[in-house]
Amino acid sequence: MTHDLLEEQRLHLARLLEAIQRCAWFLHQSDGKLEWPIDAALLEAQKKNVDLFETLAAINERFAKLQDSLASAMRHSALLMGEPTDSFLKVLAFFEKQGVVESMDDWQRCRMVRNMAAHDYATDYSEIAEHFNLLHDLSKMLFQAARRLLDLCHRLIGIEPASADFTNEFERIFA
Repeated sequence: MTHDLLEEQRLHLARLLEAIQRCAWFLHQSDGKLEWPIDAALLEAQKKNVDLFETLAAINERFAKLQDSLASAMRHSALLMGEPTDSFLKVLAFFEKQGVVESMDDWQRCRMVRNMAAHDYATDYSEIAEHFNLLHDLSKMLFQAARRLLDLCHRLIGIEPASADFTNEFERIFA
C-alpha cells in the first residue's frame, strides 16, 4: 500500500486547524472569567486567591498555545499553498498580504508579551496587571487571525478542521 504523502500533510493541517479552534475557545473561556481591565489593587488584594491566579496562569498558557498553533498551521498551510517556508518571517509576510494577520509587528508584539511571561517572575502587581491586560487585548487579534486563517485554508486549499468538535464554540467567540 502506498502512502499518500499529500493526503497525510492535508490531514496534519486539518488537525492543526482543529487545535486552533480548541485553543481559541479555551482561551476565550478563561478570559471570560475575569472583569477587564484588571488592576494592581485587585491583584494585591486577592494575592492568595488560588482561583484567580489559576485563571491567570491558564490565560498565559492558552495564549501561548494559540499563538504556537497558529504559527504551526500558518507554516504548514503555506507549504501546501506552495509558498516559501524557509523562514517564519516569509510565512508571516505571506499571511500579512493575505490579510490573516493585520501586521507582522502585531504578531511580533504578541510573541514578545507571551515570552515575557515565560521569563519574568514579577512580583510588582502593576506589572502583572499590565501583562494580563496586554494579553487580553492581544487575544482579540489572535482570535481574528485564527478565523481568517481557517477561512483562507478553506477557500484556497479546501481544508477544514479535522472534526467539528469545537466549530460551534469557536464561532461563538465572534458572536
